[in-house]
Amino acid sequence: MNRLALGTVQFGLAYGIANQTGQVSRAEANAMLQLARASGIDTLDTAIAYGESEARLGELGAQGFQLVTKFPAVPDSCADVSEWVRQQAHESLSRLSVSAVYGVLLHRPEQLLGSNGAELYRALQVLKNNGLVKKIGVSIYSPVELCAFPKKYYFDLVQAPFNLVDRRLQNSGWLHRLKDNGVEIHTRSAFLQGLLLMPRSELPTKFSKWQGLWETWYRWLAGHGVSALQASLAVPLSLTEIDRVVIGAENVSQLTQIIDASQCPPDVDLPALHCQDENLINPVNWGKL
Repeated sequence: MNRLALGTVQFGLAYGIANQTGQVSRAEANAMLQLARASGIDTLDTAIAYGESEARLGELGAQGFQLVTKFPAVPDSCADVSEWVRQQAHESLSRLSVSAVYGVLLHRPEQLLGSNGAELYRALQVLKNNGLVKKIGVSIYSPVELCAFPKKYYFDLVQAPFNLVDRRLQNSGWLHRLKDNGVEIHTRSAFLQGLLLMPRSELPTKFSKWQGLWETWYRWLAGHGVSALQASLAVPLSLTEIDRVVIGAENVSQLTQIIDASQCPPDVDLPALHCQDENLINPVNWGKL
């Protein structure tokens, strides 16, 4: 079984700090899906907020894949949360050209803690009970978010960032806790949006604040003859609790390299690059640097 999942944000948007080519073309996206199928990748990750991603997948034919999509924030002006969820689901399924999806996640899970939280959760359960979705859950930025949810909210699927630099999911104990509760775990940002794969000379100067971390990283790479790609993938793939590692690529060549690297884990101890600074580990904050 291939534990990689193909993230498709690039199918709908020009995404990522290391993005060189912009939005993936229709032909390239089709070739990437064919490669994913041939390589045993069975899961695609998308979202309503990813521009044309859902529609592109619907055009190209995503049948046979486990599709995980994400709902955006419920608008403040929404008078009927249940109807809004039902409408989002049907529109999403229509764009994807499927009758059901594997998973639906909330992009803004903190809304479950608001006054409409119980209604929002019930509406997701209705989608599940009606067979439109197999698993419901949340996409989080930090495992701290999970501490706030009352026990009445059970999630089938949680997606969280996890990489060489950001080990919070593991260090907080949430990785084991989720797995012990039967929750499926998907991690993203294995390459920290491509930052970990950049040659030293191309690293944006705004990240020089963490010069010590980068010194350790580039010195380790030079001394071990291991590619940044291999090392970055080895971290999430080494943990059996992680069910799928969501990766993104701009073209077939990149996806081929990722697949190949995932099958050749380095037999060395990886560097300790742990960092708790959210200005680095949360890309949402990069615009403030």
